[in-house]
Amino acid sequence: MHIATVLVSALLFFVLFFGIGFILNMLLRMTWVMAFIYPLVTIAIVDGISTFDYVFNAGESFHVLGERMAGLQPVDITILLCGLLGAVGSGFVMRLLRAKGYQMF
Repeated sequence: MHIATVLVSALLFFVLFFGIGFILNMLLRMTWVMAFIYPLVTIAIVDGISTFDYVFNAGESFHVLGERMAGLQPVDITILLCGLLGAVGSGFVMRLLRAKGYQMF
């Protein structure tokens, strides 16, 4: 993968999950909600399996998930970690805004 693609993808994941975390916090008033939801989103991105398969065919589904997680390239891990940083960063920004006295957050 080209380095420009990696940089743009990492930046987009950071901004995307920062924004989603920010909006969820404004709607739900829960600071770390996106940081807790992010692993589920990551699994949905990586696995390619229907969510119902985890209920009806759990053994095989978790086996496939483990294989796909182990097969991730360093580039993919970097992009996903940037998304996690964005989700966690939105929680820290919310705490900072509340400490500064902004009632909306």
